[in-house]
Amino acid sequence: MSTIVRTISRDGGVVCAAIDSTDIAAEAERIHKTSATTTAALGRLLTAGSLMGSMLKKKEESVTLRMSGGGPAGLLLVVSDGEGNVRGTLDNPVVEIPLNNFGKLDVAGAVGREGTLSVVKDLGLKDPYVGQVPIVSGEIAEDIANYYAVSEQIPTVCALGVLVNPDLTVKAAGGFLAQLLPGATEEEISRLEANIQALPAISKMIAEGLTPEQMAARVLDGFEPEVLDSFEVGYRCDCSRERVERALISVGSEDLEQLAQEQEITEVCCHFCDKKYHFTAEDLRRLLRAAR
Repeated sequence: MSTIVRTISRDGGVVCAAIDSTDIAAEAERIHKTSATTTAALGRLLTAGSLMGSMLKKKEESVTLRMSGGGPAGLLLVVSDGEGNVRGTLDNPVVEIPLNNFGKLDVAGAVGREGTLSVVKDLGLKDPYVGQVPIVSGEIAEDIANYYAVSEQIPTVCALGVLVNPDLTVKAAGGFLAQLLPGATEEEISRLEANIQALPAISKMIAEGLTPEQMAARVLDGFEPEVLDSFEVGYRCDCSRERVERALISVGSEDLEQLAQEQEITEVCCHFCDKKYHFTAEDLRRLLRAAR
């Protein structure tokens, strides 16, 4: 399991949530069989989604991130529940492109820079909250920070990283979100900026064995941080046969009847976890009768 730690400065002016999401990114790579660059891209967005989900007030709430930048990876989609458990998918799992100018995986090249990041928060109200911002870099962390600045007016620093082994497995993944609360002083802002500039890469810290609590402590160095809570999160899909049945009913009676006539077995695959559900022609007709 992966771990999230949430901390706050002693005077309450700055909060920081940090995560070791290695297990989450590794599970996504196993399910989707992603190439190195798309493993890094999806792993980063999953990490951000888990952190953002953990900030919701109730476990029944959820946050959905949709990133569509026009790059060869296509749409990246991540959903987190209110406890930070997350799942994700993308249009094109295998993208082979050269390294970027820094000799690293070109996440921005895979995601693209011409498009939008949309954030949908289902808080159990009549209508969900929807925020949408233009993609500013395609590197994902900067785009998450920009979303908070533009849509929620919360000064935020986001760092995300995924280190991929030569055999395409995930060696390390993690990230943090640091936010200034109302009333933060210029001195606190300057100190936070200096701390973050002095940090090595997130994936390097995780690979060297730093815990989320230690990462958060480095982000809030000099702020006398206190740990609010710490909990385990994971890559978790909530699909079920009942959910798939409701989805089949929603396609309409004509299409469902056509499926029943054309093939003896209909297979439905979950895009998030790759679990396969099988329905016989009689199963589909039963759903038709129940829907009428």
